[in-house]
Formats: sequence, C-alpha cells, structure tokens
Amino acid sequence: MHIQSADSGRAEPDSYLFGPRQAWFAYAMTISLMIFDYVDRQVIVTIFPHLKAEWGLSDAQLGGLVSIVAVSVAIFGTPAALVADRFSRVKSIAGMAIVWSLASISCMFSGSYTQLFAARAMVGFGEAGYGSVGAAVIAGHFPRRMHASLLGGFFASASVGSVLGVVLGGFIAARWGWKAAFGVVGIPGLALALLYLAVKDYRTVRLVAHEGSARRDAVATAKQIAHAIFRPKTMLWVCLGGAAQLIVVATLWAWLPSYLNRTYGMPADQAGMKAALVVLAGAFGSVIWGNVADRAGRRALTSKLHVVAGISLATMVTLVFAFAAPRWGIVTTANAQLVFIVLGGFMAASTVGPVAAVVLNVMHPSVRATGASVLSLFQNLFGLAAGPFIAGALSDRWGLETAMMFMPSFCIVAAVMFLLAVQTYEDDVRHVREQIAAQDKERNASSPLGTENFAKAVAGH
Repeated sequence: MHIQSADSGRAEPDSYLFGPRQAWFAYAMTISLMIFDYVDRQVIVTIFPHLKAEWGLSDAQLGGLVSIVAVSVAIFGTPAALVADRFSRVKSIAGMAIVWSLASISCMFSGSYTQLFAARAMVGFGEAGYGSVGAAVIAGHFPRRMHASLLGGFFASASVGSVLGVVLGGFIAARWGWKAAFGVVGIPGLALALLYLAVKDYRTVRLVAHEGSARRDAVATAKQIAHAIFRPKTMLWVCLGGAAQLIVVATLWAWLPSYLNRTYGMPADQAGMKAALVVLAGAFGSVIWGNVADRAGRRALTSKLHVVAGISLATMVTLVFAFAAPRWGIVTTANAQLVFIVLGGFMAASTVGPVAAVVLNVMHPSVRATGASVLSLFQNLFGLAAGPFIAGALSDRWGLETAMMFMPSFCIVAAVMFLLAVQTYEDDVRHVREQIAAQDKERNASSPLGTENFAKAVAGH
C-alpha cells in the first residue's frame, strides 16, 4: 500500500510530522546517542602517549586506531542505512548503539595492537549508518525550514562527545590506566539504546510504483534506488567538499593533544583539556554557522553553499597561520597559539549541518537515510579516516609541527567543491519536489478517502 514519507501526510508541507513534543523528544534522544557515539570514538586520542610508551607504536599506527573506526563506518554505513530505510530507523539505531557500546567496552581487554585495532573496527561497525539514519529521523520530524540549524546541532553534538571523550580518556588513563577508559565510556550507550525505542518513527515509503512487482524484480528496485541517490549532481560535489573539510577537522581532533604534548611538554591529561576547547568551539561553530547558512538560504537557495565555501577558505587561512606562527616567531606560548587554533576550530566544523541539509534536500524521501549514508561514506572514508592517517604519515616523515601546518590546505578543495555544487543545486531540488508532487497527485486521485482524509490516515492520526 501507499504509506507516508517524512514530508507527505503533513497538514502543511513545512510543518512538524507528529507535533513539536514528539519532534523534540526524538531530537534529544538522537543527540544523546550521537554524543556517546563520539565519546567512544575519541576516547583514544588522549591515550596515544600511553600507547606509544607501552607498545612503541609509530604515529601512522596511532592514527590508524582512529581511522579504522571511520573506515568501518564508511564500508558498512550504506548497507545499514538501506536496511533502516526499508525496515525501521528507530530499531536500527537501538541495535547500532548496543553493538558499538559493547565493542568499546571490549577494547579494555586488548593485549596487543592487533587486538585493539580489531576492537576499534567493531566500534565503527556498530556506529555505521548512525549519523545518516539519525539525520533522516530528525529531518522527518521537523519542518524543512529548520533542517540546517537542527542538523548543525545534531552534528555539533559529535563535537560535544569528542570533548567528553578526550577529557575522560586523559583523566581516567592518568588515574586508573588507559584500559579502564574504554570500559567506563561504553556503558551509557547501552542504556540510551533501550530508551531510544520510545522515539516515534516515520513510516517507510515505497520508491517504486508497485510494491509487488518490486519484490519480483530486486534488480530493478536496486537500479531505481541507485538512480534516486546518484542522479543529483549536487550530491557528488557536496560529498567531496564535506569530506575534504573533515580531513582538517579530524586532524585537529586526533592530533592536537599529541601536538601540545610534544611541542610544549604538556602532560597528556592537560593537553587533552586544552584540545577539548578547540572541539567545543567547533560545536558552537557548527550551530552558529548552520543558522547563518539557513538564513542565507532563505534569501536564495544557493547562498547556503556560498556561505560554507567562504568559511572553508577562512578556516584554511586561520589554521595555517596558527600552526606556522610559532615557527615565524609571532607566537611564543601555548596559550597564545591556542587562541588562533580555537578560532580555526570554531570555523572548521561549520560545514557539517549545511552539507547534510543540502544532501537531504536533493534526495527522494524514500531514500533519505540511504542517501545520507553515501554522504557519511565520503565523510568517513575520505575525511575522518584520511585525516588522522595522512597527518600521522606526514608526521613520521616531516614532524608533527609541519604536518599540522600542511593539513588545512584541504579546505581549498572543500571550497572549490561547494562552489561547483552551486551550479546544480536549484535544479536538483526542483526535480525532487516535482517527483513528490506527482506521486502525491497520483496517490490522492486513487484514494477513496479523498486528499485531506487520506493524508491524515496515512500519517496515523
């Protein structure tokens, strides 16, 4: 039968799906899980000095412990989101949280680099698809006019989780050893996973005209899904741009504690606290710049992309100066340098909300979580995974100071990709809206309930 999408069945095209109370409850729960997703990801970065001392690891190996989580997310994210789109987003999210929490706890039993690497891979396997499916849940509950701001807040919660992970990792490791840190941070996700089942899910949408024929021809269905995801040219440009920007973000988050430890001799827990300021600044920046992009988008649809391109270039200039200034003799203390790094961090994470909003706007509602998972694949594989590993490899070759000065240059690539997306964004949004309007017209014409009553019936009201 025909069932509603995240957009259809509302009283107004730009209204809440189930009402404000249900929407904000879903938002709070989704953000809470996102926080502990990133606590479990980032707890390891302030443990780097302990691992290097105990196991004699290279910087490339240390970076690999961060990158493998993102690689696993990239590999399994799209299949996980595709299952969630066709099965249940809420139940899928609860299952993901259980898996990644248990995997994080298992890290404390690692006796070698190989065992820890495998356990971290399982953390990524559990987290695969969470960001994209969570974004689809949020977009489904809220009006479109609020998407960039709310998704900016959602992805900003990753920064909050990273701050907690960095601070808790350094604090716990300094007092009870690095293995204890994994056990402590893995527990809250298990409790939140069960609570998440109270979130109201939007009902799954058919992509094809006749569900029965789709079951008989799985290949045809797969082709239609692929066409819906990859037809918008905007999708490619923003995926590449978002990934390039996240190379810089991931480098900051993974290597700043070690940079402060090696450059200024800070103990690991103190370096983690200083680095947490940069991550927290990124959280505020993500919300603020997401709101700026939303406001710009109200004047002209493509202005949102002009905003993020400009911020990407500003990020590059600020961070290159921040890491080059000590070498030039302009900055001589850690606190003075940190001011410029915090400013760069405030801008660096600004693209995540607007980029996710752009992707969701050019996706048919039936494949929103799957389309968002493709963005997640690019962001994780070519951004979050690439950044720490590239920086670690460059550090082994040139030193960490030079590597940190070079990495912000990827922001230039991001800005170019966002400007290319400007050329196609309006056409892609128009195409999706025309598809939805045509499907609604066909559905309402065939319904004996009539247009208004049918919309309410399929919404479950």
